[in-house]
Amino acid sequence: MCVPGLFSVRRGCGWAKFGTVTKPLGRVLVVDDDEVIRQLIAVNLQLEGFEVETAVDGQDCLDRVLDVRPDVITLDVMMPRLDGWVTAGRLREGEGTAHIRVVMITARAQEHDIRRGHEIGVDAYVTKPFDPNQLIQTVRKLAAVSR
Repeated sequence: MCVPGLFSVRRGCGWAKFGTVTKPLGRVLVVDDDEVIRQLIAVNLQLEGFEVETAVDGQDCLDRVLDVRPDVITLDVMMPRLDGWVTAGRLREGEGTAHIRVVMITARAQEHDIRRGHEIGVDAYVTKPFDPNQLIQTVRKLAAVSR
C-alpha cells in the first residue's frame, strides 16, 4: 500500500519510511554550456534538496533569472554568446539581481582569474574538476545566507 508523499525502502525484516522533502533548501540556477556538466551539477543539487533550473549560457541566464528568482547561481566562465565574467557583472549591476549569490565554476584557476571574480563581486569560486560535495557545501552556505 502506498502512502502519498512517502516512499519505503526494505531494511532487514521491516520497512524504513522516508518522507519527501517538503521545503527545498533553496532555488539554484545552474549555468553551463556543457550539457554533461550542467546535468551533473543539477542532479547533485537536486539530490541534496535544492530546486534547480538550468541555462545554457550567460545570455540564457540573464533572460531567465527574473522569472526563476534563484537564491544562488552557479556560473561557468567560458561560454558562447555571453561569458561568465560579463554575466556576473550584469547580475551585480541589475537592481533585481544584485543580491543573488554567485558561484563561479571554471577550469580557469589562475590567480588573476580569482582576483577578477572577486572584483566583480562573485561570492565563491570553485575550480574544475570539482568535488561535488565541496560544491554542494558551498551552495548550501550561500543559499542559507541569502534566505
